[in-house]
Amino acid sequence: MANTKSIPSFGFLSGLKVFSTGTVVAAPYATALFAENGATVIHAESSVAPDTCRAIKYAWNQEHRNELGLAINIPTPEGKEIFFKMIKWADIWIESSKGGTYSKWGLTDEVIWEQNPKLVIVHVSGFGQEGDPAYTSRASYDAIGQAFGGYMFVNGLPEPNPPMRAVPYTCDYVTALNAAWAALAAYMKAKETGKGESIDIAQFETMTKIQLHYPMTYLNDGKLLERNGNDDPKFAGYSAYRCKDGNYVFIGLVGGGPMKRALPLLGLEGDPDFPKGIQLALKNTSAGDKLTKAIEDYCAQYSAEEVDANLMKADVPCCTIFNLKMMSENSHFKAREVFTEWDDAQYGKVKGVNVFPRAKNNPPKIWRGAPLYGQDNADVLKEFGYSDDEIDGLYEKGILKAGEGCH
Repeated sequence: MANTKSIPSFGFLSGLKVFSTGTVVAAPYATALFAENGATVIHAESSVAPDTCRAIKYAWNQEHRNELGLAINIPTPEGKEIFFKMIKWADIWIESSKGGTYSKWGLTDEVIWEQNPKLVIVHVSGFGQEGDPAYTSRASYDAIGQAFGGYMFVNGLPEPNPPMRAVPYTCDYVTALNAAWAALAAYMKAKETGKGESIDIAQFETMTKIQLHYPMTYLNDGKLLERNGNDDPKFAGYSAYRCKDGNYVFIGLVGGGPMKRALPLLGLEGDPDFPKGIQLALKNTSAGDKLTKAIEDYCAQYSAEEVDANLMKADVPCCTIFNLKMMSENSHFKAREVFTEWDDAQYGKVKGVNVFPRAKNNPPKIWRGAPLYGQDNADVLKEFGYSDDEIDGLYEKGILKAGEGCH
């Protein structure tokens, strides 16, 4: 168990105070990055039920390291009292819920700013706080954001195959990254002006924002771009290919240099469809069809490791499509310490993905594993002025809750 004084000083964000009431991934991953880079993060789950992320083995444990954990019933009078104490303390508050949830509880931005005028508020929801009421009140998950934001439509194999969601939780993670940078940018401005900010992040909009030329192609030309699976929509030789050992490589044959160096390996040097200086081969052309077949035939002769090595030796863009077994055994992953080990309150010694990003002067680190459900209720509330008797009373009323061994 711990409180804010337990947190060591390290990282880019040492001294930053963050209160988090988000659920699953879309908001919590933002605060996870803050905590791993030195911020003091108090994360509050609902005492009505634990975060559903806990139902996925290791998910909570990977994404809530370095945080202080509470479990409180915010909409109750006693819960609001705790909530306001956290709000007065925090520099940033990040929440995720259906649009308007906190306003329905009487916790509008304006009410919250009465407690802390400099506070940066980040609302994360599926459809936003404002807009068509038929949508803003909808519940959302990662896949819903991908579906409504148009991202799912452009992923997957061509028709008649159905669109596919990008896994795992791509929408949630992209939303969280946007929440993180927006919160920090607004915090910088709040320090300058003394006035807080309220940020409205909708999952679906984060998906619409990362589609490169797809939206403009429709909005200006009226053309819906089709799904292509792993293939590039225009270029041959830019896809995933199965190798002799059943593993896969991704090859990107685009550009004069890579084409020039790859053609001899593929037996296409001197072919009239591949004149000197050719930059690329378009799909559905003689050159494109020949290139695709040549790559498939070449990969069928070698293991993925051999194809990777042969093409890399020729300086042709290629990479084995790694699974986690390959990643854990790979020399580069080991050299960069992508995976690490730490002590977890639930499972003991565990291995998982290391903190990020790497930094020379103010590196991130893991100082504790993810908290158990309500693990830090007592220590944190005592720090915020509650007595033992008051805390016991909050447990008796169900305002606070904790997992086994935490109270």
